Amino acid sequence: MDDPSTSATGSSEGMTSRDYYADSYAHFGIHEEMLKDTVRTGSYRAAIINNPHLFKDKTVLDVGCGTGILSMFAARAGASHVVGIDMSNIIDQAVKIIEANGFKDTITLVKGKLEDTELPIQQFDIIISEWMGYFLLYESMLDTVLEARDRYLKPGGLIFPDHATMYIAAIEDQEYKEEKINFWDNVYGFDYSCIKDIALREPLVDTVEMKAVATDPCVLKRIDLATVKKEDLKFSAPFELRATRTDFVHAFLAWFDISFDCTHKKVSFSTGPHARYTHWKQTVFYTPETLRISEGEKIVGKLTCSPNARNNRDLDITIAYSTPNSARIRVEYKMY
Repeated sequence: MDDPSTSATGSSEGMTSRDYYADSYAHFGIHEEMLKDTVRTGSYRAAIINNPHLFKDKTVLDVGCGTGILSMFAARAGASHVVGIDMSNIIDQAVKIIEANGFKDTITLVKGKLEDTELPIQQFDIIISEWMGYFLLYESMLDTVLEARDRYLKPGGLIFPDHATMYIAAIEDQEYKEEKINFWDNVYGFDYSCIKDIALREPLVDTVEMKAVATDPCVLKRIDLATVKKEDLKFSAPFELRATRTDFVHAFLAWFDISFDCTHKKVSFSTGPHARYTHWKQTVFYTPETLRISEGEKIVGKLTCSPNARNNRDLDITIAYSTPNSARIRVEYKMY
């Protein structure tokens, strides 16, 4: 993510952490990365453009519209009117993009926070949003999408996408753990080990090769956007990971899948290590000790996730686990 410390207007005076989040999305580099993510953008395009029967003459709300790409997909699919809302300064460019592409009569853009803004249409047939963050919920806009659903979606209305599933597995990652975590044990002959614990507790967002995965995956949580409540996003999930080979384990790995189940021809994508690259990558949680597992043995544990009390876009995550060869260990992680 680009440095959000300077706003698009060049001033950071008096900004809160929430302002920094919105302001960071005014930087073009973030939108370039998301637009060039062909899995992400291509999946949304397929779900919308290939289902014109769902969009023809319908009203559509695009939550967190950014540069307006999803709004234009919806308009091209036949929507009667699209309203896009975003609190970032990128919407000033989106207005120009919408006009340059001939959609100014079909798409209305609103700058502001959905919770505090009056929209020009009071009920919508469809809500579209690309709300997902790292580990699905970090810096995600899901709270805002649920607010939009409860306030503006017609009974029986559709949400794109409408389902998300979170997964966890265990990986062998000795080489990278040495580089990222154990590095602090000896820094040019000095003991920096006090930083090691801090580094360990901050999850790493990176791509992991499938060959590193040493267990079967386990579903952590399924989210149905039609029915999920805000309080459901604070959760504890048990897991069992069966070792697929005899190996060492240095970290847990998490990812998510997204699906547009309301479409005539189902569209879905995965952010897992087995799938094509996405900008979400995967999330790595390093363990304090190296675990030893034999093929068929299980790592049994529980992951707890809740929004941080000071900034609800940050996450507090706890993973407690044990193996046949180790006592139960509990590690607290922070994504911020």
